[in-house]
Amino acid sequence: MKKLIDCEKGEKVKVLKLATNYDLKQRLISFGIMKDTQLQVLEHAPRKKTIEVKVGKMRIALRAEEAELIEVETI
Repeated sequence: MKKLIDCEKGEKVKVLKLATNYDLKQRLISFGIMKDTQLQVLEHAPRKKTIEVKVGKMRIALRAEEAELIEVETI
């Protein structure tokens, strides 16, 4: 499975699974990141410590550890 952290800048993906604990899953859902949501990777911080994604019209920065738990597929 491909992880969100492995995606390239500009890539558009669809969320397949959130392999997280309950609290983090609820936080991601509150941002609109859930199964079947489409995301676009906007930026990677140096050394991929964080990743900025676009969800709808909102921009969200996720830690690398969080992005590692989000399984995606390219669309």
